[in-house]
Amino acid sequence: MNKVTYILFLFGFLSLSAQDKQQEKALIESNNFTFEGNEEVTEDNFTEAEANYRKAISKNSENTIAKYNLGNVYYQKNSLGEAFLRYKQAGDVALNKNEKHKAYHNMGNVFMKNKEYDKAIEAYKEALRNNPSDDETRYNLALAKGLKEKQQQEQQNDQNQDQDQNKDQENKDQKDQDKNQDQDKKDEGEDKKDDKGEQKDENKEEGDKDNQGEQPQDENNEDKSKQPQDQQSQNNQGDKKEEQNSQQQPQPNQMSPQQVKNMLKAIEDQEKKVQEKVNAQKIKGVPVSTDKDW
Repeated sequence: MNKVTYILFLFGFLSLSAQDKQQEKALIESNNFTFEGNEEVTEDNFTEAEANYRKAISKNSENTIAKYNLGNVYYQKNSLGEAFLRYKQAGDVALNKNEKHKAYHNMGNVFMKNKEYDKAIEAYKEALRNNPSDDETRYNLALAKGLKEKQQQEQQNDQNQDQDQNKDQENKDQKDQDKNQDQDKKDEGEDKKDDKGEQKDENKEEGDKDNQGEQPQDENNEDKSKQPQDQQSQNNQGDKKEEQNSQQQPQPNQMSPQQVKNMLKAIEDQEKKVQEKVNAQKIKGVPVSTDKDW
């Protein structure tokens, strides 16, 4: 080995040693920040814990514990999107099955909170693949399946209810349409009746005008002016006789002229008799005047 080669080798070794020392220092700092974050979590100082976990991850991007614990902080703060992201990162860089199991188990919990039961089932299944003996994950898997069935049943019921409501609305609309059609037909019939009635009245008025202009004559009711003179005189005489007879014949509830005369004569005779009696009494009652001797 010549001198130049030796120098290069020595420089490379020294560089690797310095890099290793730097990486080792970063790992130590990352672990320290992780520890401090855990301390803050126990005291419910989630803001300080979040800051320490972020520093730990910045020092070592493969710090599975820091990512997982940061996911727990976000989960406690109900920041489910951030929590899922950190659990996913932890699962991707996990070095053993136990770490993967925990990451996927908590991903399932995020999906459960979001009511995404299909995704929760798949996450719990992946967690059980890494730790089949975990009873809590198995229980959560069964719970997710039950909630999924319930969700599907509710969706089906809602769909059926919507269909029933739509069907009822369609029936109502059809009834309203039929009712409107019946009303339209009725109105149309009324309009036709009115038109027919008006036409009938117009025909009647025209007929009245014709009757006023010319009256029909039958065979027994001819105009007297057109009859022969002899026949006309005979008719006049017949009319006079009918007049006399009508005057002589009493009408119902009415006395004839002769009966009236007889009644008047009887009244006069009765009045004469009464007058004669009155006069006779006056004569008998008048005292006789006599001259007295003094």
